[in-house]
Amino acid sequence: MSTYAIGDLHGCHAEFVALLEKLSFNPARDTLWLVGDLINRGPSSLECLREVRTLGSSARSVLGNHDFHLLVVARGGGKLKKNDTLSDILGAPDREVLLDWLQSQPLSVFENSTLMTHAGLPPQWSVAQTESLGREVQAALSSEASGEFLTQLFGNQPDSWHDDLDGMDRLRLTVNVLTRMRFIDAQGRLDFAAKEGLDSAPEGFLPWFQYPRDDDTRLLFGHWAALKGSTPQARVPVEALDTGCVWGGRLTALNLDSGERTSVASLPRGKRQ
Repeated sequence: MSTYAIGDLHGCHAEFVALLEKLSFNPARDTLWLVGDLINRGPSSLECLREVRTLGSSARSVLGNHDFHLLVVARGGGKLKKNDTLSDILGAPDREVLLDWLQSQPLSVFENSTLMTHAGLPPQWSVAQTESLGREVQAALSSEASGEFLTQLFGNQPDSWHDDLDGMDRLRLTVNVLTRMRFIDAQGRLDFAAKEGLDSAPEGFLPWFQYPRDDDTRLLFGHWAALKGSTPQARVPVEALDTGCVWGGRLTALNLDSGERTSVASLPRGKRQ
């Protein structure tokens, strides 16, 4: 009986299946934690959504920024981008079932002193606060006004937390922190421009994991493929799980009990399915 946390799938279904086979994963015995961004950029987004949903309670996933992008396109009036690979989902006969399932997923999973979010956790936020704010977003996603929420979701403001934030500003910041964060300043202000490695940090900003926390919660995140699974100078217990499968890297699983990492190489485009 093992629990594995797996990095961003991004539509890499063949590699996902190969990794599960390499782990000898058994859904009747084992559990998967999926760090979000199940879809987009890779060739098999539809198959990834179907595969994870079929795993039922043996798979626990959080929402990533690309997952939100799909929901905004499908149900919030958003537009597809040039490099999106979401058309197979949007045209699928089980589209609404898959979208309903995706929309019901949380922004965080916490168990046994381990917290998983897509992008990380700023030092100013406690685990309890993070879970509470995530539930507020889930309530908006499950409400009759979810379409209006998705229509207003995207945007870069506000870029820092204030206790008096409310309404859409509060919800948007929560989503941006938990699904888009990379670099922050000492006050927790987000930078949205830098997306590459650590040498792309703007002046006055550091990777969020280089700030200390008041607890020893183990933090699991994806989202930042340029890190290649490494978190240099981290000042918190942290595991970076996005090892860039969709960009020609690897798909990685972390055994949450033993700490062992297992990975499979990205397949050449012509061999993916």
